[in-house]
Amino acid sequence: MSNLNSVRGVYDAFAKGDIPAVLDFLSPKIDWTEAEGFPYGGTYVGPQSVLEGVFMRLGTEWEGFAAVPDEFIDGGDTVVVLGKYSGTYKATGKSFQANFAHVRKVREGKAVRFVQYVDTLIVQKALQP
Repeated sequence: MSNLNSVRGVYDAFAKGDIPAVLDFLSPKIDWTEAEGFPYGGTYVGPQSVLEGVFMRLGTEWEGFAAVPDEFIDGGDTVVVLGKYSGTYKATGKSFQANFAHVRKVREGKAVRFVQYVDTLIVQKALQP
């Protein structure tokens, strides 16, 4: 399976809530960076760190959080995904929608690096009462 098809499959799995499949695509040493200013901004190393620092928080703090891809750009070992985030922050009841860019580096069928780009101000507005 190509890196592009593998990455497409990860977004399909995430949309279905199949987090084990998403985690299975991550290298044991994944370097996962959420944008500074994003609620979970920072770098997480390893699937367990991504699960606890990002996915579990998305699942408990947001209603209907989604990352919907609009375009995939195939650069071989690097796949760029452009899309939209949306969701409602439970603590405030505020919704948001923001464009994102995800850059994934894939080696030997596993994601070794993930970098998120997003307008964090839009997301932060949903967090404010």
